[in-house]
Amino acid sequence: MEKTRALKILSDLIAIPSINDQEAQVADYLADLFAGYPAQIQRVRYAPGRDNLVVTIGDHGPLLGFSGHEDVVAVDSSKDWDYPPFTATMKDGKIYGRGASDMKSGLAAMVVAMLDLLDGKQPLDGRIRLLASVGEETGEYGAAQLTEAGYASELQGLVIGEPTDLHIRVTHKGVIDYRVESLGKSVHSSQPSLGKNAILPLVEFVHQAQITLSQDNQVDEILGSLTHVVSQIQGGAQINTVPAHAWLTGNIRTIPAYPNELVMQQLDDIVHYLNSQGAQLKITYSYPEPPLPNQGQTALAQLASQVLQEQFQLQGDLTAGMGATDASEYHHVPNLPIIIVGPADGTTDHQPNEFVSIDKYLLGCKFYEKFARAFWQKFTVNH
Repeated sequence: MEKTRALKILSDLIAIPSINDQEAQVADYLADLFAGYPAQIQRVRYAPGRDNLVVTIGDHGPLLGFSGHEDVVAVDSSKDWDYPPFTATMKDGKIYGRGASDMKSGLAAMVVAMLDLLDGKQPLDGRIRLLASVGEETGEYGAAQLTEAGYASELQGLVIGEPTDLHIRVTHKGVIDYRVESLGKSVHSSQPSLGKNAILPLVEFVHQAQITLSQDNQVDEILGSLTHVVSQIQGGAQINTVPAHAWLTGNIRTIPAYPNELVMQQLDDIVHYLNSQGAQLKITYSYPEPPLPNQGQTALAQLASQVLQEQFQLQGDLTAGMGATDASEYHHVPNLPIIIVGPADGTTDHQPNEFVSIDKYLLGCKFYEKFARAFWQKFTVNH
């Protein structure tokens, strides 16, 4: 594909303000790109205005998955940007705009690679299925929907285009977001014995959680330790009133040694104990995502490393990530090898002046195409 068209596809995607619940426009745009080609196009609605898109090309042979999310995070203030966040700006070898790194450059590069394969003179020796999902930034629920519906069940390998600077991410931590609410009884602060302070049980919860989770001290050789951050706390109406309501939130990054279910049970046990002592606590969880076990020994990861080294003279090194991705959901498919490789370097994700290097983006387009052909050849021979 001509450089101009490849850059236009990314620029057009950046121009779509697909913040959280507005992804259908991205699905529409991508579907139009494949119109007229021998491609199977399926929209999978999550909610009004929120369409996942599944595009399959090829009619025989090994099936490789490409995964990218359509949503981007919100822009707190465009005043912090040197360039309009929803207009792609090219300057000094970079493309600026919300989602340029996370992860419309990865999604666009995968689409460009698929279109180049369809336009090429060589026959397609296998198949590719693009899974463009909603809601990755707020809980990976588009990927969960596609997984449950079976769209990933036939895949023999999956590449997720999150920003990695074309390094191969083979594992990452899981995530648990939780909220604890506390109920008390409001009275004048001059007579606190007549009321019930809702803040104090939260303080004790934090103390107990820190003690308990600090004992989960096994260190993963790649991912490091489990981490826990109490990130928000709020309660009370005014300084001279015993607070009747308070809440806090926390974020935990898990490792395979301490699965999400185990950690959540530890927190549940603390809440149960404190409630038995007179507290009124309730804990809820938002879209917990498990860690991705190390994929470094899979044929998929080894092949990606080989292609990057031999065809692009890059390191092809295997790395780890701290943040969760849609891989946490797709990993529920048994025996599905997953790697994460994207063209952006990820240094400006969720920040003003987010960007991707133009050269790296175009290199990513070529990598996905070359990798698909290498995948088809290897898995045709092996199977």
